[in-house]
Amino acid sequence: MRPTGPKLITYDFEKPILELERKLEELRRMATEQKVDLHDQIAAMEKTVEETKQDIYTHLSAWQRVQLARHPRRPYTLDYLAAIATDFVELHGDRRYSDDRAIVGGFATIGDVRALVVGHQKGRDTKENIMRNFGCAHPEGYRKAMRLMQMAERFGLPIVTIIDTPGAYPGVGAEERHIAEAIAANLRDMMALRVPIVAVVIGEGGSGGALGIGIANRVLILENSYYSVISPEGCAAILWKDRAATPKAAEALKLTAKDLLGLKLVDEIIPEPLGGAHRDPAKAATALKAALLTHLRELIAMTPEALLDQRYAKFRAMGQFDFVVPGGNV
Repeated sequence: MRPTGPKLITYDFEKPILELERKLEELRRMATEQKVDLHDQIAAMEKTVEETKQDIYTHLSAWQRVQLARHPRRPYTLDYLAAIATDFVELHGDRRYSDDRAIVGGFATIGDVRALVVGHQKGRDTKENIMRNFGCAHPEGYRKAMRLMQMAERFGLPIVTIIDTPGAYPGVGAEERHIAEAIAANLRDMMALRVPIVAVVIGEGGSGGALGIGIANRVLILENSYYSVISPEGCAAILWKDRAATPKAAEALKLTAKDLLGLKLVDEIIPEPLGGAHRDPAKAATALKAALLTHLRELIAMTPEALLDQRYAKFRAMGQFDFVVPGGNV
C-alpha cells in the first residue's frame, strides 16, 4: 500500500536526517563510480543515520506530531480499508438530504470478522479535496454514519469507526441543516447501540467532528495522531492572539497519543513505522489490523448489556479527578 499524491515533504525537524542521507548517498555513489572501498565509512554513516532518526522521532514535540498527523501522504480511511479489509461495499446517502463524501462507510471483512466500517475521508489533490470537503463532514455525513450503524445493529455486526478530520464543516449550509444536532444525536444514539464499537484515530481528531463518530467501547489511536477539543492554531488564536504560539498551544492541549493514554481518554496506542505511517503504509496497516482484531474479538464475546454498561461507564469516567479542599474532605 503506497498512497499517491503530493511529493514526500520534509519538515524542519527532519532536515538533519535528510542531510545525513544525502551524505550517505554520496558515499555510495563514490564507492560505485570510483571503485573505492568505503565499506567502513558507509557502515558508520548508516549507523549515524539510524541513530539520528531514533533520536528525532522518539523525542517529537506535540506540534511536530500534529504535523506528521497532517502529512499529505499519510494513509487515509480508504487506503487502510484497501490494505486490511476484503469485500468492502460502500453505502451512500443519509436518506434525508444527500450523500456526504467526507464520510465513507460500508460493510467489510477484517480478518475473520465481518463489520461495518465508517470513517472520515480526505482527498489527495485539489479536485478530490473539494469533493471530500477536506475531510470536514456536513450534517448529512453524520446522519449517514448513524443510518449505517443502526443497520449494523440490526444485523448484529460490530462497528469500526475511523477518525481523521480537522473538525466538522462550520459553514452556513451545515448550520442551516443543524450540524450541532446531528453530532449530538450521534453521541446519544451511539451510546445505545447494542453491538461492539471500536474507534480509531488515524490522523487528525478534531473536536466534535471527530467525536461525532467516536463513541465506542474501545478508542485506539495511531502513535502520531492527535485528538483534541480544538486545533493548536485555534487555541493559539484564542489564548495568545498569536499564530506563533501554536507549538505552545499544542503542548498545553495534551493532544498527543501518549498524553491521551495517560488521561485514560484512549485505550491503546498503535505504533507507527519510524518517521510516521506515510514512511511505510503497509507496516502501519498491519499494526492497525492486528489491534482492531484483538479488540473486536474481545468485545464480540460480551453480551449486549455488558457492552452498553462498559461503554457508558467509560465515558462517564472521563474528566473525573480527585481533589482536596483545604480544611475539607477529599
